[in-house]
Amino acid sequence: MKKYAVDLLVAANEFLDATHFLIVLRKVDAHEAWPEVWPGQFVEVLVEGSSSTFLRRPISINYVDAEKGELWLLVQAKGDGTNRLANLRPGDLLNVVFPLGHGFTMPKAGERLLLIGGGVGVAPMLYFGKRLVERQMEPSFLLGARTAEGLLELEQFLELGRVFVTTEDGSAGEQGFVTQHSIWKEERFDRLAVCGPKPMMVAVAKMAKQWGIDCEVSLENLMACGLGACLCCVEPTVKGNLRACKEGPVFNINDLLWQI
Repeated sequence: MKKYAVDLLVAANEFLDATHFLIVLRKVDAHEAWPEVWPGQFVEVLVEGSSSTFLRRPISINYVDAEKGELWLLVQAKGDGTNRLANLRPGDLLNVVFPLGHGFTMPKAGERLLLIGGGVGVAPMLYFGKRLVERQMEPSFLLGARTAEGLLELEQFLELGRVFVTTEDGSAGEQGFVTQHSIWKEERFDRLAVCGPKPMMVAVAKMAKQWGIDCEVSLENLMACGLGACLCCVEPTVKGNLRACKEGPVFNINDLLWQI
């Protein structure tokens, strides 16, 4: 798949809660060709003006609107690099290399797929849901957060399909973790797609393994170059050490050496 290194225009940049913000990027030239982007792929962005951020930063692709020429990035502010991205203003330019990595597998006709996201890990699930709707499929989402305020882009998810929610404090949806939601007792799914904190993904993977459900997870290994050259993001698998930025970040749980 062809990779693009382009300057994109910041159309909007707003905080969704105290620590998460959404950057909406647009093509500078509206007539420029837009690459095919797969759910689960990511970008590497250039952070300028930082004394501590020397390499590009990998960020999951949150949403793509090819007709509008828009690319959304959902980011958590937690260091100098991401805080500088939070300070971008409409009209600024952001240099982006994309699309990178191996994304989620599209379901076959008739398969029931549950998209599971925790915290900022909900990011790739929004675009995945959009692509399913384009295929005349109704997506089902299971979203988890610590509190109701931490449920990101809930309105956008509701526009695409069914949404089930858990919060650790019970302030929205069912109280507990995504693995404890009643949907697991009420419905059967053929496949799972998961992104979020590793303990959450491991817990979901364990359930999927026990119940014989096909499951893919998106890893958040440290990715320095994003092109498979530096080997910083290597993940041990049954096929040997694979690069999360190249052969991943999406892996089938059967290929991972997790203790599940």
